[in-house]
Amino acid sequence: MKNHVLAVGKAFAGLIHRHPRRVSAVVAALLLGGGGGAFAVASFGPDPSDLPTHQILEAVQPLAAPPEQQADALDFHHFRLYRSDTTRSSDSAQALLKRLGIEDAGAAAFIRKDLNARQGLLGRAGRSVSAEATDSHELLKLTARWTTDTSGNFQRLVIQKTAQGFSSQVETAPLTASTRLGSATITSSLVAGADTAGIPDGVISQIVDIFSGDIDFHGGLHKGDRFSVVYQTLEADGEPISGANITGRVLSVEFVNKGKEFRAMWFQDPTASGAAGKGSYYTLDGRSLHHAYLKSPVEFTHITSGFSMRYHPILHIWKKHLGVDYAGPIGTPVRTVADGVVEFAGVQSGYGNVIYVLHRPGPDGSHMTVYAHLSKILVRKGESVSQGQNIGLIGETGWATGPHLHFEYRVNGVYEDPVMIAQQNDTPPLSAAARPAFDRLASSMRLQLAAAASVQQASAQ
Repeated sequence: MKNHVLAVGKAFAGLIHRHPRRVSAVVAALLLGGGGGAFAVASFGPDPSDLPTHQILEAVQPLAAPPEQQADALDFHHFRLYRSDTTRSSDSAQALLKRLGIEDAGAAAFIRKDLNARQGLLGRAGRSVSAEATDSHELLKLTARWTTDTSGNFQRLVIQKTAQGFSSQVETAPLTASTRLGSATITSSLVAGADTAGIPDGVISQIVDIFSGDIDFHGGLHKGDRFSVVYQTLEADGEPISGANITGRVLSVEFVNKGKEFRAMWFQDPTASGAAGKGSYYTLDGRSLHHAYLKSPVEFTHITSGFSMRYHPILHIWKKHLGVDYAGPIGTPVRTVADGVVEFAGVQSGYGNVIYVLHRPGPDGSHMTVYAHLSKILVRKGESVSQGQNIGLIGETGWATGPHLHFEYRVNGVYEDPVMIAQQNDTPPLSAAARPAFDRLASSMRLQLAAAASVQQASAQ
């Protein structure tokens, strides 16, 4: 026993000699902790002289590793670094890694020559990327995520360091939906208010479509108007992801315009089938808000020439304008206002690049919409298109004095006012069997919209 105590004493003395600062800090901490404990006992316990004393002898087991080895292990402790960013179109391998805090010539060389890495990272803007590195800033693992379609999946590029060097693989995984709340007050414009609140543009587009028959979003918004929204966001590995056509659905929304409240929620009738069971937007008391035709084929724009007499800018005569012109810079997406089939897509006389879409025949005959002066056509003849699908881009081809979209609506070949057509409702009322489920969901949505509004009020305070 005595020899063992002497051995431990010598080891401890050597430890003090090799690591004086560490041992001093530990001893100081023990003394401080012990002092605090002694103070607590002395303040509330009995007099120590009155306590019985006992002598206990116990064999001390040596540590698994000598104290010197344990102290040496601290010098070899390593940790890992994590960082996330977004790719830029101008990124080189070295520039991307540098922004992620990585200094690794081998990793940069691998990204430059590996096909998966080049296609997934270099020259690709807006892709979510995260990196894991050593404390000496060498790459251990890099993951990039993106999506380019509406399949409900995303692509995941994984670059990992192995014993044989770096390797890469591209995986496919499903996007997951989560629910978010948002609220904003309009001070200058709808888009500016949404940007300040961090609400995606795709959500705002849906809100405009939902209330297009009740609110004039082009000229009828006022400072102080506000909205609250409950919407889905699509995530990849738990992180929001950017990409084309992946905005989640608006579940419910409240919009206050000039003091008047408008509310809507998405509901899918569990008792219906076919087209009736696809789901639609309703007011919270059960009135359908779905329209057969979108109010506008262009998002966030305004009408420059309506369905009326006007002085023709090229012919220089007064002439009936048989459509509606929408302002917009070249390249602005144009969407079809309803489901249909492309009847014609090409160049035609004064229309320039033009698309004709034939919609499902109604009780009053065939319905057709026309989209003219396009800079680019994104569909072909015979292709089926769905409501809201981008079919072309605004341009100034044909007889046009500037970039805009000329839009027409025809019934049996007769021109009709597109604005009036868009106000028609084509969804039957809720069935009695669906009403209980609808009322339960409406009650839940009222609570969520109130919570969304309270978030904005709390942040403002």
